[in-house]
This record gives sequence, C-alpha cells and structure tokens, in this order.
Amino acid sequence: MSRIQVSRLPGERVLVVEGGTESTVALGELPAYVATREGDTPRWVWDDTARWYPPLLAAGVRVARCHDLRLGRRLLRRAPAVDARLLEGEQSDHWDRLGPSTQTDPALFSVDDTAEHLRADLEDARQEVAVAASPEPGRLGLLLAAESAGALVAAEMTYAGVPWRLDVHERLLTELLGPRPPRGARPQLLEALADEVRTAFAAPGLNPDSRPELLAALRRAGLEVADTRASSLRALEHPGITPLLRYKQLAHLFQTNGWAWIDQWVSDGRFRPSYQPAGSVTGRWSSNGGGALSFPVQVRPAAVADDGWVLVVADVAQLEPRVLAGMSRDRALAHAARGADLYQGMVDDGAVRSRQDAKLGLLGAMYGATSGESGRMVAGLTRRYPEAFGLVEEAARAGERGQVVRTLLGRGCPTLGEAWEHEPDDDARPDPERQARRRRAYGRFTRNFVVQGTGAEWALCWIAELRNRLWRLGGTADLLAGPHLVFFLHDEVVVHTPAGLADEVAAHAGAAAASAGRLLFRDEAIDFPLNVSIVRSYADAGKPGAPRVDVAP
Repeated sequence: MSRIQVSRLPGERVLVVEGGTESTVALGELPAYVATREGDTPRWVWDDTARWYPPLLAAGVRVARCHDLRLGRRLLRRAPAVDARLLEGEQSDHWDRLGPSTQTDPALFSVDDTAEHLRADLEDARQEVAVAASPEPGRLGLLLAAESAGALVAAEMTYAGVPWRLDVHERLLTELLGPRPPRGARPQLLEALADEVRTAFAAPGLNPDSRPELLAALRRAGLEVADTRASSLRALEHPGITPLLRYKQLAHLFQTNGWAWIDQWVSDGRFRPSYQPAGSVTGRWSSNGGGALSFPVQVRPAAVADDGWVLVVADVAQLEPRVLAGMSRDRALAHAARGADLYQGMVDDGAVRSRQDAKLGLLGAMYGATSGESGRMVAGLTRRYPEAFGLVEEAARAGERGQVVRTLLGRGCPTLGEAWEHEPDDDARPDPERQARRRRAYGRFTRNFVVQGTGAEWALCWIAELRNRLWRLGGTADLLAGPHLVFFLHDEVVVHTPAGLADEVAAHAGAAAASAGRLLFRDEAIDFPLNVSIVRSYADAGKPGAPRVDVAP
C-alpha cells in the first residue's frame, strides 16, 4: 500500500509526495486528484484530518485510509515504548503546537500562514522511524491506524449529520419552556418558575441563575448548604426546593439545547456537531461544539430518521469489564463474559451471590473502591479473578510510585506532574501530606486509565471496521446514499440506513464488534455482544416495545 503525503503550500497549491517523488497540485484540483488515486487504495498522510477531509467530502470524494500526523504525534510523544528523541527534527516544534481543527469550515486551506505549511513527508518519516524502533511496532501501528480511522469517521459524521426534525425540537421547547423569547429574556414558563422560587423564598429580586444570590436566599430561609448543585438541593426540606429543581433542569435545557443551539448547530434537517477524536487523555472522544456527547433526553425525540430510513442503535454491554478480561488474559473472567451479561455470568460461575455484587466488585476494582460494600466485594473477587484484579491493582501501585502506565496498544498516560500542572500551589514549600494525596489520586487515575483507554482502542477498531462494512454494503462512494454512521459515544453507535438494509446493518455491527475483539485480544475468546434497536426516533432506542435485536458475536 502506497503512502501519499500531502502538504499545504502558499498560493493555493498542494505538495504531493509519493515514494520520495514530489509534485504539486492546484488546490481546486485536489478532489479530482484524490478521487483518481483512491482506486489504488493509498494511505493519505496529512497533518490533520479535520483540515483536509471536510473539503473532499463537500466535493463528493471519500477516502478509505489515512494517517493523521497530528494525532499520531501526540500519541507517540507520550507512548512509553517510543524514543521521543526520534520525533525531533525540522518543524518539529510547529508540529508539537499544532492543535485540532474545527470541522465546520471547508475553506480552511485558504489560510496563507507559513506556520500552517508543515511538510507531511518529513513528519511521516520521523513517525515511521519511531514506531519501527520501538519494541512494539505492531501494536503501535494498529493504534495509529485506528486513531486515524476514527478521525475519518468523525469528519464523515459531521458532514452527514444526525437527522433532526426542527419542528419536533421546537415543539418540545415550546411545551416545556413556552414560546421562543426575545434574545436575552427567559421563556414564559421558565420565568413563571423563577417567580414561584422567588415567592417560596421571599426573595422578590432573586435571580435563580446567580449562585451567590441563590445561596444567600437559601441561607436566609434557614437552609445551610455549601453549593447549589441539584444533588445538594435534593437533601433539603423546603417548599421552594421542588420548583427550584425544576427551574434548574429547564434552565439547563434552555441554555444548552434551546433555540440558540438550534440556530448554531442544526441546518438542512441535520444536527452537525464537531467531534474531537482523542479529546481526552484516555483516547476517548470529546466534542468541540454542539454537545454531541451529551444528548439530553428531552430533545432526543427530534432525532428522527428520514422517510424510508431508520436508525440502527447498537451498544455493547459492559465494555470495560470485558476489556479487562481480555487485556489481563484472566480466563475465569473471560468465561464469565461469554454471553450477553457478564455480571450474571459471574453469578452463574459461583463467584458472587448476586448480579449487583458482581457489578459493585468489578466497578470497585476499576475505580479504586476501598471501603463499604464495594470494597468488600473487591477483596473477595480478587481471589477469584487474580489476573484481572491484579492488573488494575498493579496499575494503581505504579501510579502511586509516580510511574506512567499504558493501554494494551501502547497509549501512555500523563505523568504525575502533568496531572497537577494547572493546580494552584499556595505554598511553595514541600508538603509530604499533599504529595501523598496526589500520589494516591494519581494511582486511582492510572488504575482506571489502563482499562478505559483500552476500551477506547476497542471502540476505535469497532467503528473503523463498521465504517468499512457499511461502505461495502452501500455499494457506492456517495456517503449519504447508503448506510452511514451518524453518532458515536464510547460504547454506542447510531447508523442511519435505508429501512430495507436495517437487519444487515445490525448484523454487521455485531460482526465488527467481534472483529475488534479478535484484533485486540487475539486468541483470548472475549465476547462483545450488542444490544441493537431499529427505530425511527433515537428516543425510542431501548424502550419496551421498540424493535430490538440481541446481536451475539
């Protein structure tokens, strides 16, 4: 497979390097050039997928493979198995400062800034040398490929958008909040709730959005509370608490998914968020805008498939415990994971008395529970599943020693110093107690990092394989003409598909999950069963009565 490196040049030109041979292409001719070369199945190498791929998609051109140098460099810089000195060289300081692009402007190439004209071929050569020199080139190579495939998926999901019924969303807002208010004003029903709160607390001028004002009103009413979080308010007894909690819930909806959100993020019947692959240190995605990773329940009914199409919603059950079984090679836990419910499998194996005990024990091990019922379950299950529980325990001890840990494929965690580099230090003198607290907290972080990060790697392999399968199933290079991914959240995907292909899409989602398990865990037989709903509206996924399919690997 050839690698074609593309770099931006001044004057609306693109430098193309293939096998050491250089040529240039006019920016306007790039989509036609890529479409012509795509038949050779090359791997396109560029600085940032979010800069290059959206304009190609806008021109009707898809690519099967790429290598995202920005994501790759960030990964290799922190990977314990990589000699970071091999990444040094011409323009390397610029590469270190390169931040993620926002995938909403197809004209980003028009920027004529010398710092933007980074040579992809030079950086690609450094990254290939660094991977080849590491003791784990196969794992790192897989991780880089999966990370880059995820970047392609993110760009395609932004381009395709989630099918969105504007009329449904606005009706929901009107029912909950009242008619759309003038800019800067509260909706009618929200203002009525605010008045109810003011009356209940005898505070006629109260702004319930102001934390200091609200705390003062609560304390005047004899309620001692340190903050205004909903969890703290629920513990209080006062006639004003119920309307206040309702106000806070609806105010959050108004601020995060109200009419202003519609204006910014919904166009042409699609919600188009901006995803950031590897936006967290574990490799999990985040969102650059639109709140894609926190779909509120109140507006999910607006996510409705087009006429003649459906949404296939697939999520994997108990992803991280299954990943822990695979990466630790704990045969007993892997045996419990066979089937749809790992926790019930632990009960059936006689490890615990109830499903709740199994859940408490496993989550306690992955998150560092040392007290209460969860802590007691961890102690007992450690004897039953020594490899799995020993793996997270060793990761925690490494963190407490100030050591970095890594995922299965080699992603490294932040150092102890990086974890607290933005924390203010009021006293420059050494504080042994503070240092000990930080090390214990870092140990809890590293304990979870190894599992959550490996879970993110499995998920990347899953969506990469599913993307390829959907492309073949659609039988066309037109992304929107066939089944395509429109949403991804850690362990869940949503595919927008013609209704006649829904069952095939569900089967491919299960096959892709099984393929991702084999790719990461090889000869360890780890099941990754899916719960799949085939629905018109995202709000109906998983509800009783909705079409639902259990997809076993």
